[in-house]
Amino acid sequence: MNFSRFNDALSRIGIDRFLSLLILAVFAAWLKPEIGSGTGPYSLSSIANYAISVIFFFYGLKLSKEKFRVGLSNPWLHILIHVTTFIIFPLVVLAVKPFFTGDENELLWLGIFYLAALPSTVSSSVVMVSLAQGNIPAAIFNASISSLMGVFLTPLWMGLVLSGSSGMEPNELTSIIVKLSLQILLPVALGMFLNRKWGKFAERHNKQLRLFDQTVILLIIYTSFCESFHERIFDGLPASTLLFTGIGMIALFFIVYTFVSFMTKLLKFNYADTVTAQFCGSKKSLVHGTAMSKVIFSGFAGVGVILLPIMFYHAFQLMIVTAIARRKLKKEESIRQEHLATRQKE
Repeated sequence: MNFSRFNDALSRIGIDRFLSLLILAVFAAWLKPEIGSGTGPYSLSSIANYAISVIFFFYGLKLSKEKFRVGLSNPWLHILIHVTTFIIFPLVVLAVKPFFTGDENELLWLGIFYLAALPSTVSSSVVMVSLAQGNIPAAIFNASISSLMGVFLTPLWMGLVLSGSSGMEPNELTSIIVKLSLQILLPVALGMFLNRKWGKFAERHNKQLRLFDQTVILLIIYTSFCESFHERIFDGLPASTLLFTGIGMIALFFIVYTFVSFMTKLLKFNYADTVTAQFCGSKKSLVHGTAMSKVIFSGFAGVGVILLPIMFYHAFQLMIVTAIARRKLKKEESIRQEHLATRQKE
């Protein structure tokens, strides 16, 4: 069997090595949950916590004032993306809450709502916008702002939901925001401050930094599932629930994507801004999801179940958006060729 061809075929539909390793990490946690479920300053879970701050430091190091300035030209584009990310997503998931009954299903719904409250992803949004020849500076700007807004808005949404079920008090919510600010915002701010001096270094080693990001995400996923398997959280979760969760994540993506597409037509966006709104507004960040879960659900054994929806959504959004981006690019190139042929005839 030609594995190179097989890998190429998988990558064309958005299944890359990282997604395969994600599945292996969960399988490894199932085999030996005791390895990653330990606590202490030198445990795998603690190492993952330290590494999160390093991720966001390098993320800030790659951000410059110029990228923010260029992305400010279309205010309606930014409003649409952030309203979709932080309002439409949660409202859609709140609407289906009555269908989730029983302790196991309520925990799963909490994971879906956590996904809905997360910010947009940065790297893959920019990559997909670039692939479809959208507005890249606007994608960088909006994905970056979304990440920073998520530090405050994600815990606020979770606070509203958890206050009714787990008794989250205002002081607990404040503590979470402070912890996330120290773990995420402070490293990002420090990175941006050092951008002029070390920004080119970060851009030059972008592949290595992306590998580091993915390694940390895999470590967080592994330790989270180790804790859940160790506490036997998945024992009451049937295979049919996993299947319906996967189908539900695909449905959620298309509901939001359709809404954004409708709004771009209503607001009469050009092609580049339409692509940016569709891809940035419909995506959710696995990086922030795993990082924030360490703070918001600290000490909670069911984190593995809560992270299931974001893992499903992450996989499907990559596959679906990759296919859409390729189709959009092909269609746009065809239109440009037709315009060029028409001009030459004239």
